[in-house]
Amino acid sequence: MDTILFLSHTEQDGTLPKAGLEALGAAKSLADSLKATLVAGVFGKTTQPAAAQLAGSGAGRALAVTGADFGEARYATDAAAAEALAKAAGATVVVAPQTSRMARVAPGVAHRVGGHVDTHATAILAKDGAPALTRWFYRQRMEATLKRTHRPWVVLLDGGCHAAFRAEGAAPALEEVAVDVADAQRRTRVKGFKAPKSDAQTIRPDAKLLFVAGAGWTKKQADGKPHVDDAEKLILGFLDGTKASLGSSKSLVDLSGEGSAVLTFMSHLNQIGQTGATPRHPKGLATCCHGEEPHVVGWRFVNERRAVNLDPNCGWARGKADVVYVADAFEVMAKVNALLKK
Repeated sequence: MDTILFLSHTEQDGTLPKAGLEALGAAKSLADSLKATLVAGVFGKTTQPAAAQLAGSGAGRALAVTGADFGEARYATDAAAAEALAKAAGATVVVAPQTSRMARVAPGVAHRVGGHVDTHATAILAKDGAPALTRWFYRQRMEATLKRTHRPWVVLLDGGCHAAFRAEGAAPALEEVAVDVADAQRRTRVKGFKAPKSDAQTIRPDAKLLFVAGAGWTKKQADGKPHVDDAEKLILGFLDGTKASLGSSKSLVDLSGEGSAVLTFMSHLNQIGQTGATPRHPKGLATCCHGEEPHVVGWRFVNERRAVNLDPNCGWARGKADVVYVADAFEVMAKVNALLKK
């Protein structure tokens, strides 16, 4: 019988990240389906707040590696903590969130414990009495189901793919797992954090709305002239009023390489679909986009999709959007911004 280990780091305040709670929910569902033993393992500077979030998970044991050495996202200490937890749990299947911190160490940990690893899973479930995972390939055009007989099996679950676990009842007692940290493992140090100002941050994974701009914003308008400056003001005004996340079509971010006028705050990090991101926002609004297939594929997990485009025959109007507004995006967004200010 498999022993399922939920494994995650904690945040600076000692709580589990949102992706960690989602992975915990998936691990619990898998253990319940297989009637397997569930063990929880967390590591970080402080772990007691995370223990409260494990309440009601059904974990037979709750393990923790705690200490100042594990508060920083550092490969040497993170890998040592994760390895110790996996061995202490006797885990045959490890379910962890696909955070940057866990993704950095998971392959190395799998090697240390003699296991295999799979990343970017979209689900892990019981199939024919054994664990199986699903994941997407070729920019979310193909879905595959994978199974492994080799154990231990480390699986990283993508965020937004499973409902977050909600704690109920009393927090379990944490069993501390000792990990010796040598001076050589402390060579990498985090000196601080640098982040853009809140008004300059346009990528917001937790936003309820995804606003995507297409190349039409930089093209000639009704008067025969481009109005890039006006486009920037309208888009930034909407983002400021709604706190939406900003996305871009590939055609727009590629304009910078063609010597064309571009939106100064837009980069390839904002790209949606066709080698770009695959967001999971509840709602999406596309403006001045033609709705090309590669771009739309990036919207696969957006629940409600709307578009603003002057062309009634654009790709969005052909069954790819729930609602299409055939109108000038400049006029529509100016009116929307005015309403937001009220």
